[in-house]
Amino acid sequence: MSSSDSYYGVAFTSLVTTDESLFKQTLKFYHALGFATVKDFDKFTNGENSLLAVGTSRDSLREVWLESFKLSEIDELGFRVPQQEARNKQQSEGALLKLRLVQQSKAAAQQTVARANLVVTYFSTELAQLQQRFPEAKLESSDASGVQFIRLVDPLGTRVEFTNFVHPADSKPTGKGFFESADENNAPAASSATPAAMQANIDLLKASLTGGAAPAPKKKIAVMTSGGDSPGMNAAVRAVVRTGIHYGCDMFAVYEGYEGLLRGGKYLKQMAWEDVRGWLSEGGTLIGTARSMEFKKREGRKHAAGNLIEQGIDALVVCGGDGSLTGADLFRHEWPSLVEELVKDGRFTEAQVAPYRNLTIVGLVGSIDNDMSGTDSTIGAYSALERICEMVDYIDATAKSHSRAFVVEVMGRHCGWLALMAGIATGADYIFIPERAVPAGKWQQELKDVCQRHRNKGRRNNTVIVAEGALDDELNPITADNVKDVLIDLGLDTKVTILGHVQRGGTAVAHDRWLATLQGVDAVRAVLENTPETPSPLIGILENKIIRMPLVESVKLTKQVADAIEHKDFDKAIGLRDTEFIELYENFLSTTVRDDGTELLPPGERLNIGIVHVGAPSAALNAATRAATLYCLSHGHKPYAIMNGFSGLIQTGNVKELSWIDVENWHNLGGSEIGTNRSVAAEDMGTIAYYFQKFQFDGLMILGGFEGFKSLKQLRDSRADHPIFNIPMTLIPSTISNNVPGTEYSLGVDTCLNTLVNYTDDIKQSASATRKRCFVVEVQGGHSGYIASFTGLVTGAVSVYTPENKINLASIAEDMSLLKENFSHDKGEVRNGKIVIRNEEASSVYTTELIADIYCEQSEGKFGAKTAIPGHVQQGGVPSSKDRVTASRYAVKCVKFFEAWNKKNQGNGDSDSRVLRFHYNAKGEKVSTVEHEDDSAAVICVNGSQVTFKPIAKLWEEETSLALRKGTEVHWEEFNKIGDILSGRLKLRAEVEAARKLAEAQK
Repeated sequence: MSSSDSYYGVAFTSLVTTDESLFKQTLKFYHALGFATVKDFDKFTNGENSLLAVGTSRDSLREVWLESFKLSEIDELGFRVPQQEARNKQQSEGALLKLRLVQQSKAAAQQTVARANLVVTYFSTELAQLQQRFPEAKLESSDASGVQFIRLVDPLGTRVEFTNFVHPADSKPTGKGFFESADENNAPAASSATPAAMQANIDLLKASLTGGAAPAPKKKIAVMTSGGDSPGMNAAVRAVVRTGIHYGCDMFAVYEGYEGLLRGGKYLKQMAWEDVRGWLSEGGTLIGTARSMEFKKREGRKHAAGNLIEQGIDALVVCGGDGSLTGADLFRHEWPSLVEELVKDGRFTEAQVAPYRNLTIVGLVGSIDNDMSGTDSTIGAYSALERICEMVDYIDATAKSHSRAFVVEVMGRHCGWLALMAGIATGADYIFIPERAVPAGKWQQELKDVCQRHRNKGRRNNTVIVAEGALDDELNPITADNVKDVLIDLGLDTKVTILGHVQRGGTAVAHDRWLATLQGVDAVRAVLENTPETPSPLIGILENKIIRMPLVESVKLTKQVADAIEHKDFDKAIGLRDTEFIELYENFLSTTVRDDGTELLPPGERLNIGIVHVGAPSAALNAATRAATLYCLSHGHKPYAIMNGFSGLIQTGNVKELSWIDVENWHNLGGSEIGTNRSVAAEDMGTIAYYFQKFQFDGLMILGGFEGFKSLKQLRDSRADHPIFNIPMTLIPSTISNNVPGTEYSLGVDTCLNTLVNYTDDIKQSASATRKRCFVVEVQGGHSGYIASFTGLVTGAVSVYTPENKINLASIAEDMSLLKENFSHDKGEVRNGKIVIRNEEASSVYTTELIADIYCEQSEGKFGAKTAIPGHVQQGGVPSSKDRVTASRYAVKCVKFFEAWNKKNQGNGDSDSRVLRFHYNAKGEKVSTVEHEDDSAAVICVNGSQVTFKPIAKLWEEETSLALRKGTEVHWEEFNKIGDILSGRLKLRAEVEAARKLAEAQK
């Protein structure tokens, strides 16, 4: 009758998804089938209510229960009468369905995979009505017995069948009349009094479905910063406070770190929405930080617990380093016993502490050292790195003038992240980091050899970066003065610069504002989701994805690094760092320290690598070309620059072999030193193939945006006509629009965002100075709203207009109302400038100037509006430290990609087949020398926590919108949702709606 993998008679079906949009679509689908909602549980709003939470899964963020008992007896309250109590004993079994929205995890992914083979069969007597609702489904008859089917697929991919057979073994259909009797089934059941407690629970369940459930006591959450300050802490506090208020919590700030916990009183301040206005652009931490020796004692922690209980606080978000987070987790574990002691001491009664038996702790890592295990970056690390690179760039300028050497000391007592990344980003000759101690008594000669070798190649200056915790393998400290003495001994005029606390200073860069904001939002969600049994989470990031990990385990691994160094186990020390750290360290050695011929490959494995820039200029094109060139030279490959893009190759054939001195100072140069334009490869494939053959390219590295993406596809498609294009080819996405399909990050984006952050900070300062002004800022990005959405998120924009969400009169009218409401609340504060971000392609009608004019016209004198258009300044400037490091990493990955694919190409024993990458067998059939070679034309992509090479053919077919010149996935949609929460847009929208309803009621 049906497929063998169908399921009958199950108690309920549970469907799981991590996609909120799919969740809503699926709910709508089952409502259309006739299912009714009997429970709608939201963890953020109902998590404290045991009745609403009962029966729900612990990992559900939202869980909706749906049931369909149409052919059953219903009581006077609207609930199904149990079969044993019903007047008509022939009751339909009905159906119960649980639809769950969960956070992304490995377990959720496994449940989704398992669902792919699921077929659920339901009984229905209304197949004709179902077919009317779903005309795409056919009403099918299986055999002469009269069995009929309707087959559907829900938005989650679950196959759903409806049949007129109650059981698979039935011989004939069952009609509606079998279950219903006009005399019995519709008669009211015998009345019985419903107990008051039961009635109250029923009322609560029903009220929850209409949003009218009795509110649970407000959750009270405190946020604090502790340990050393770092740029971005204020953004984290802002995100925590406003997210908590959005979810209906009372939010507190602990001033002066753990010392504030001990003092209590005014140091535990309840925070209002306006209290964190303007904090995104402030450096340091505005709620203060202080280390407390008293808190390290149990008596101090007991006093702090009492201070929190007095305010009703039982959740704490701590932003600090490993020491601060260790103290926080110890505080949580001791909390129950501390509460008991407070009762014994008479400070509280049992009744007073009853609601506060457990403390929830969530950690955010605020540290410029980036020394926490399990996360790629910490709040403040990239801001400190940006300061270092800026200072070293200044130092380089004077060093070149005088042909000097400079030794620069940076922070990092047990972690060399800042020193390593600064070494890569500034083109340093040598670095000293604690995880990889240099050999005692031998490092001096290696340092001299490297610096002298680079001098011999033409470098006028030398730069050495020293982490403050640097040492040799006998644990002897290596200071900046030690290094200086060695360089002086080499005969170099050497100076020392100790950057000190300038690394902590200044405002946060775009990355740290984004990281702190997203982590702050997730911290509040973690508080609301956690149970007493849940280990304290630490909010981290892997590549581009916010993650949670056990706080204790992360701190433990972090401390193991220092222990390994102390025990001289340096392999373990560097092995405990993340894979990106290890990868970049090896890259630095390959491109800088080991360029003495020790890593040269055998002659037969050396390659000719072509490098071309395509499309509009973006920062880090030169940094990537430099890294690729240095890696090629140290391994014996020949790097060739295709000058002025594909049109330059077609018109002039200008191809230049790059030398070490050619690219030596390209690490901090913006634009493109080899030239770029928007021409694509298809302009003249024959000429391009000729030059590829002339220079015998074994690999091609394209750096560019959508034009580069198209060129890679065109070259791949021309392989049949031009076998020379069978070489491995990669695209490194390089465009400020971030519109290359398949990836979430492109080179140049970070530099552009830093420029926009600085620009909008200045704009907001101007707006706030006039007290009543809004600026409409136009940003680039083409048909991709990434730049606009990101900028809006990290600048606190009131509204963001993107091509994905088209502007219309209704949206402008709403924004007008929101701005009026916003300005009406202002009381003359200095930080009340407002900005609106508009993408250049958001509308062809509602231009930036027109929107500003509408605001001015309709503001009724409450505020003024101006436009601000940064234009092409977004494409220029010195590349950011993050772009430099990422460019180096991706470039070396691409050359290794070429190496791997060329190793697979062994040919057929002759040079022609190796060059052409195919040969003819005895039957005259064309045989490829490399299996799956179509995958060798690929784009290097970041997706969530992974960096992979995706074949261009698959990306073109599955993830590309050619008309809009971008990918089909809007991976930044979450930025808009969070931006609406934190900017106050949703809050103001609710206030406007409330005012409208009040006005209507008063008419």
